[in-house]
Amino acid sequence: MMDFTWKVFTQTGNINTYLLFKELEKENQEIPGNQNEELAELDFPIS
Repeated sequence: MMDFTWKVFTQTGNINTYLLFKELEKENQEIPGNQNEELAELDFPIS
């Protein structure tokens, strides 16, 4: 999602798109490793 948002911003220069990108970036920094934990659960489900 961040890649798409950045690409739209670079093509349009829309400040709102940049602000959305920064918000997504901040959310990703607040939850480090969350995606990795979810992937690990898919590989080794806890029964």
